[in-house]
Amino acid sequence: MKLTPSHLMAFTASLLMTTSAGWAQSIFRSVDSNGRVTYSDTAPVAAATRGRNAAVGGINSADDNFAALPYLLRQVAMAFPVTLYTGTSCGEPCSAGRSLLLGRGIPFTEKTISTQADINALQRLSGDTGLPLLTIGGQHLRGYSEINWNQYLSIADYPANSQLPPNYRNAPATPLSSGTSKPQDQTPVPDPASVPTPPPPGPNPSNPAGIQF
Repeated sequence: MKLTPSHLMAFTASLLMTTSAGWAQSIFRSVDSNGRVTYSDTAPVAAATRGRNAAVGGINSADDNFAALPYLLRQVAMAFPVTLYTGTSCGEPCSAGRSLLLGRGIPFTEKTISTQADINALQRLSGDTGLPLLTIGGQHLRGYSEINWNQYLSIADYPANSQLPPNYRNAPATPLSSGTSKPQDQTPVPDPASVPTPPPPGPNPSNPAGIQF
């Protein structure tokens, strides 16, 4: 049989329709714990199932509250969990950071720093004691910066606008330290203004000779 131009046109149209139908299949995007992004035509059920049986980065993925998150947001929260570290003396920067996360609809865990044990734990975690501290996966962001925080959240693939279910609530803030430290480590950190200033070196009424050791 000799192919005519009309035969070629019909064959091409059929091929395009078949290809388009294949492209119409759902494509699923997933991010592993190392930040690698993969695409597949099958949903990565294993990751979601594994998340229901373990706590990931402080977010309890077995919680029904977490399980109610949209699928892609849940994947991102499992790969790059967000934790906010705040303190009562932090004031406006901590409040602004919390408001940013809430306004953008970021599922996060909040840890408070109020005792010496908390400060010690924060020092071990970040090498510093400045607040607020935001962690996104393994990334540490010291000090509040709306631009930087938004940039890193976007790089981690968190949505720009809230996709949280209407009834979603983050867990209440909890102390950073586990509570297993010695009792003396749990005393509140004194206000710097209340700490007495040592007398200046040199002669003074209690040390007329000005002897120093």
